[in-house]
Amino acid sequence: MKQAMIFAAGLGTRLKPLTDTMPKALVPVGGEPLIWHVLTKLKTAGFRRIVVNVHHFAKQITDYLAANNNFGIDIFISDETSRLLETGGGIRKAMPLFCHDSPVLVHNVDILSNADLSAFYDYALRSRADALLMVSRRNTKRYLLFDEELILDGWINVQTGEVRSPYKGIDPSQLKHLAFSGIHVVSPSVFPLLEGMGERFGIIDFYLEYCNKCAFLGFENDNLRLLDVGKLDTLEAAEKFARDIHD
Repeated sequence: MKQAMIFAAGLGTRLKPLTDTMPKALVPVGGEPLIWHVLTKLKTAGFRRIVVNVHHFAKQITDYLAANNNFGIDIFISDETSRLLETGGGIRKAMPLFCHDSPVLVHNVDILSNADLSAFYDYALRSRADALLMVSRRNTKRYLLFDEELILDGWINVQTGEVRSPYKGIDPSQLKHLAFSGIHVVSPSVFPLLEGMGERFGIIDFYLEYCNKCAFLGFENDNLRLLDVGKLDTLEAAEKFARDIHD
């Protein structure tokens, strides 16, 4: 069974004042909440078991899902109302809600894209990667660093020059600089390692901690069109973007 997780627990501070009264997941784009766009895309791609983590205005999200009959699929709630656990901690807490015999596609709630999620998930199955990260060539301040075989080697902030990697003497100029999309597939093979990371941590921190021990691969999508709906000034562009990708 295809399974997924939607990160919907964030505070959405960059979308204030909208998020003073609602969670980021329910911010409307094109007449529908952000979470509608992601859930609809996942359902169309064949995902029938989805975990949603909640924190900020959690009841609004659970009420919305209930009012929509959970979109006719199995939706489970990972409750982080007591403490926001970041992306890695969120996956770790949700582990008991996953089937441990198949990978989990993880998707940020504020990402709109034209990505073929079914093909991406199927590639992850074929590759047998411990994690498969959807990446692309686009301008950003922070890049993941990959070798020629798209094996993750590290991370760089090109603005500050900071480099993070378990490999000593890494030369970023010899590696591919690719931007992470906020969409990835995590194999149950790494669940024991996630257990050892503590309660609250970012998933990129985990990938950088273990990329010299696990098969963390990049999936370069040259045709990827992606919009991070993270700020108020992106909402107008998001309206047009949502229309375009649904047409």
